[in-house]
Parts: sequence; C-alpha cells; structure tokens
Amino acid sequence: MTNSNPSPQVQDTFTKKQAIRQQAHANRKNQPDKDRVSSEIVQRFMRLPEYAFAETVMFYVDVRDEVRTRQALPEALAGRKRIVIPYCVDGELELFHLEAMEELEVGMYKILEPKVDLRQVPAKRLDAKDLDLIMVPGVAFDANGGRTGHGKGYYDKLLEHARIDAPLIALAFDCQIFPEIPCETHDVYMDKVVTESAIYQGRGRSQTS
Repeated sequence: MTNSNPSPQVQDTFTKKQAIRQQAHANRKNQPDKDRVSSEIVQRFMRLPEYAFAETVMFYVDVRDEVRTRQALPEALAGRKRIVIPYCVDGELELFHLEAMEELEVGMYKILEPKVDLRQVPAKRLDAKDLDLIMVPGVAFDANGGRTGHGKGYYDKLLEHARIDAPLIALAFDCQIFPEIPCETHDVYMDKVVTESAIYQGRGRSQTS
C-alpha cells in the first residue's frame, strides 16, 4: 500500500506558500490608490515589446484586490490586436475572443465574464495555443518569476497548453513581490513580472530548474 502522506519537503513548501499567500493578500488589500497604480502597471505592460509584437493577447479580468485591468480593456479593444479573456467552467479556464465590453456581464461571485449565450459561438472560442502573449494574475511573485496563485491550479493547467514562445507576463503591485516563492516541479515561472516600479526578468519556461 502506498503512503499518501506528503513528504516533509512538500509539506514545508506548502506551509511556506500558505504563509506567503496570507501576507500577500493582506498587502494587496491594503494597497492604496489601486485604480491609479493599476493603470500605471497595465500601461507598462502595454508598452512592452512583447505586446507590440503579439497579435493575440490574453488579458485577465481583475477580481477582488488584483491589479485592475478592466479599465484598460477598451483601449486594448480599440487597437488591432485580438483580445482574449479567460473564464472558469468546472475548474478549468476557457478562452473567449472579446470584441466589445458589451459582451461581458457580471456573473457568479460578482466576476465580470463573457455573456453565457456568446460562449458557444465557434468564432469566440480559442485554444491556449492561439495566444501570442499571456497576462497572468497571481497572489505573490519573486524577482525570478516564481509565482503562487490561490492554490487551485487554474492557470497552471492553462499554461501547460500554451506555446513555449508565448511570453508569460504577470502583473503585480510592488507589495506582492517576495524574496523567494518556494516552487515545485509543476510550478511555472513567469517570463516577466511588471509592477509599478520595476519590470523583473523571470526565468520563464525555457530554462530548466
């Protein structure tokens, strides 16, 4: 019979991540002037060369205390890029080609999501491999691109299927940057982490641990 108990190392990583998440949530909640600072961060993202070169870009739609992105969506939609947003269905992230803010509605948990009647339109459905650039949310990061989310693995599952040449760029407030995020073999490193005061060059997926 196999032992289902996690190893001490795995348990230690889990405990450290939980402590970092708890501190990061508190830091993020107390972040002053979220609208202005978020706007600075998103504008930095949209000035990156990776953004300039990409044709299909995934934006996340902010919830709770994340760096706010929804105010930048109209500007992104006015450009010549194909803008994609994720939404959750049964624990998996699906991708939606967003063409107008009117295609969104407030769904469960007060999250802004694609209207239900549009989700099955074939032209609106995309695959992770269609993405040229992926904006990634998270709870905490480090300067090497280490990331921890809420622990449910939604984005880890999505990013497994993304092209290796599609940069993963995270947005975060300075207060979400920690000296080190303890990472496991399945964790994905960001190519860059953009905050209001810095752009960190992460390890990305092309480098081995």
